Amino acid sequence: MARVKLELPGKCMAIFKIPVRITDINYGNHAGNDSIVAIIHEARMQFFSEYDFTEMNVCGTSLIMSELIVSFKNEAFYKDILEVKIFAGEIFKVGFEFFYSLSTIRNQSLILIAEAKTGMVCFNYDEKKLQPVPDELKKILVS
Repeated sequence: MARVKLELPGKCMAIFKIPVRITDINYGNHAGNDSIVAIIHEARMQFFSEYDFTEMNVCGTSLIMSELIVSFKNEAFYKDILEVKIFAGEIFKVGFEFFYSLSTIRNQSLILIAEAKTGMVCFNYDEKKLQPVPDELKKILVS
C-alpha cells in the first residue's frame, strides 16, 4: 500500500502546545489514533478561539470537516507535550484546507509524531447548504 504523503505549506499560521493525557493512551501504551485526531481538533479550536470564533460561528458560517488525512510517523507517550503547527492550504469556493505538524521534544531530540490535513467546508445548518468562504476568513487564512 502506498503511503500518504502530505506536503505542508510554507508558512505556519499558529503553534499550540498540547499535552498527551493519560486518557489518550491506548493498549499499546502510546497515544491512540483517535487521540491524535482529537489533539488536532483541539489545536484547530484554539486557533479559532484566538479570533473569538467557534466552529459553529466563523465569520457568520459554520464549519464541517469534510476530509481527514493523518500520516503517523512516531509514537506519542503520556506526558509528551505536542507542538502542533497549523498551516493554511488551498482555499476553495466553499472550503479550505488546514495542515498540521505534530512533534515533541524527547531526550533533547525533536521527534515528528504525525502530519495531517483536514478539509473544512462552510455550512449553513438552518438551510442545510454549503456556503462560500467568508471574505474575512479568507483574509485570516492568507495572512
